[in-house]
Amino acid sequence: MTYEIKSIGSSAFWFILPCLFVLALTSLYPIAFGFAVSLTNWNWGVQLDFVGLANYVGLLGDSEFWTVIKNTVVFAAAATSIEIALGFYLAVQVDKLSIPTDLIRAVIMLPLMISGIVVALMSKVMFDPFLGVVNYLIGAFGFGPSAFYGAALTAMPSIIAVDVWWQTSFVFIIMLAALRGLPKDPIEAALVEGASNFTIFWRIKLPMLRSLLITVVVIRAIDTLKVFDIVFGTTGGGPGLATEVAQTFVYRTAYSYQQIGKAMATMILFSLLILAISLALQGLRQRWEADK
Repeated sequence: MTYEIKSIGSSAFWFILPCLFVLALTSLYPIAFGFAVSLTNWNWGVQLDFVGLANYVGLLGDSEFWTVIKNTVVFAAAATSIEIALGFYLAVQVDKLSIPTDLIRAVIMLPLMISGIVVALMSKVMFDPFLGVVNYLIGAFGFGPSAFYGAALTAMPSIIAVDVWWQTSFVFIIMLAALRGLPKDPIEAALVEGASNFTIFWRIKLPMLRSLLITVVVIRAIDTLKVFDIVFGTTGGGPGLATEVAQTFVYRTAYSYQQIGKAMATMILFSLLILAISLALQGLRQRWEADK
């Protein structure tokens, strides 16, 4: 019996070996290559000088880099918070409906079917200060036209609003499926005991959804931290550095300034930030699960 178990384990290893090889080739090699490049001063040409940790030291002492990190975190925190709250609220309200909800779900899911760059270009037309429909509508209520993407004060809120419109449906569809998949026995028992709908939601449904909710938060947080298409297609990081985020900063550093080593160092530092946030959220989820 022991020999058979060892034989099965050995066979399983050879079955997954090709997958491990592909994983190493597509994940570990790019990471190692990126770190090696971050230690150089490479300009896409013949110049390839080893500079050690100079790129990292320069970035950590660069105020522009910290502005970019602040913008990225602000965007991710705001967009994720609003999307989670709004998507969860919509899921709860749709779950209460006693009528067929197929059409409602389809309408809410429509934005998610559009690619990011198309969403960016659509919003750029809608927010146009002279011809945009948004300025036309707020003008009908007596408010003056707004520059939206063209003003430092409104550019970041405008991008956040567009991302919320685009990605809230992702949270909605996951949480709605989770709500409809909850066991009925505890809810029916609470109803028999005379518990209110609010009590049932707060005391029964929400605790059962906490783990999934944290998972959705992790997914959306990582996705918003990596934002590129919405920013690139609307403001390009401007005006000034008002909406410059990590991905557009790396793009500009690598392709406009041809500083590949600095761009790679930025991505390494930014990846460490994403890893730290992900571990913190995972730790919070494990703590909540341990408190059940």
